[in-house]
Amino acid sequence: MRSNAIFSKSRLAVLASSVIMGGLAAGYGVAMAAQSKVMLSGAHEVPAVTTSAKGNGTITIGKDKAVSGSVTTSGVAGTMAHIHEAATGKNGPPIITLEKKGDNEWMVPANAKLTDAQYKAYKAGSLYVNVHSATHKGGEIRDQLKP
Repeated sequence: MRSNAIFSKSRLAVLASSVIMGGLAAGYGVAMAAQSKVMLSGAHEVPAVTTSAKGNGTITIGKDKAVSGSVTTSGVAGTMAHIHEAATGKNGPPIITLEKKGDNEWMVPANAKLTDAQYKAYKAGSLYVNVHSATHKGGEIRDQLKP
């Protein structure tokens, strides 16, 4: 009888350890990805654009440089959307083309990843998201990604 009690306590200890370690691992995984909330507006474009269009969303970048997320817009007939590389106040080349889903949602494509140099630029605050339109081919609304 006594050995069964010891066995049960051992199983309980192993189970508790597994739950704790699993929780720590899950928390660690969350800490490994940085979520950047974006609020796109014409005022953030370079040069600034007068528009009532806006957008918001979340772009997540993991330490493994994997990129995911989406942006939802309103008041703009978007023709393209990208993540670009450039600091605030500057324009730069597109590095990831977002995919249009429906009338006003843009998604980061599956398996998108940054290069080492792009990840370094992200950590320095030098990546941004913008949505282009027929009226504003260079971009109508924009916001920087914040690491």
